[in-house]
Amino acid sequence: MSVSHAPPHSPEPDISGISKPGSPGPEAPREAPHDLQPVTPASTRRARVPRWLRRTSGPLLLLALWQVLSSSGVLTSDVLASPGRIAQVGWDLVSDGSLPSAMATSLRRVAFGLLFGTVIGTGLALVSGLFRVGEDLVDAPVQMLRTVPFVGLIPLFIIWFGIGEAPKTAIITLGVTFPLYLNVYAGIRGVDSQLVEAGESLGLSRWGLVRHVVLPGALPGALTGLRYSLGIAWLALVFAEQVNADAGIGFLMVQARDFLQTDVIVVCLIVYAFLGLLADFVVRSLERLLLQWRPTFTGR
Repeated sequence: MSVSHAPPHSPEPDISGISKPGSPGPEAPREAPHDLQPVTPASTRRARVPRWLRRTSGPLLLLALWQVLSSSGVLTSDVLASPGRIAQVGWDLVSDGSLPSAMATSLRRVAFGLLFGTVIGTGLALVSGLFRVGEDLVDAPVQMLRTVPFVGLIPLFIIWFGIGEAPKTAIITLGVTFPLYLNVYAGIRGVDSQLVEAGESLGLSRWGLVRHVVLPGALPGALTGLRYSLGIAWLALVFAEQVNADAGIGFLMVQARDFLQTDVIVVCLIVYAFLGLLADFVVRSLERLLLQWRPTFTGR
């Protein structure tokens, strides 16, 4: 007896995506699985967090750790006062006028020292960078003097200028001069020679080359040197104001040291740091304003 076997059932091909004659168009494509969704770039995800919040998160975490260590007793008040105590002492110093007066005195000293150091350092760099004879006469003595620690010259400054404001300004001036000289000199000598040749082919005079080619090319280095000089100016101020000073932030620190007031010392250090950060912000703003023609990498 013959038994008829039905052919095995084969699955029909899926033609749902193919339009048949007289039938409506193909169905809309289904949504891709989650793992096939387009990936959002990391830079876009980071952009959702405000930059000011990212920049302040580090100091805030450090402040929170400081408070936790002070509250738990790991940091005692005679070693390092708590942030709350520091804030209270700072407010008291502001209220009685001693801190604003000290800040004004210190700012005046830094301003004069920075002005004199900028004029001297930039002038020497221009003479040494623009003229070979100037380099032969100026560069070697400057390189010798910059290796001498300016703090070691304080006794000589006291003998030469007395114990008034002159030695303090001289210390800051000396600290500012050398970083500015080195960066301006390197900026001048780092100008592309092809740009100079192009300026000469356009008929620029020597002064025209200096004004339109050399000085703009050296400006980034000059601003970098100014940032370094500002940092050293505050460092020099710390030493200068501890030499027979009767006013200024350093004078407050010396008094606090004599009376073992660590909270006042920390307040003065915070003021130094704040003023240095403010000065750096001013120079960076100048860079953005004066160097708009130079595209640079800003990070990702």
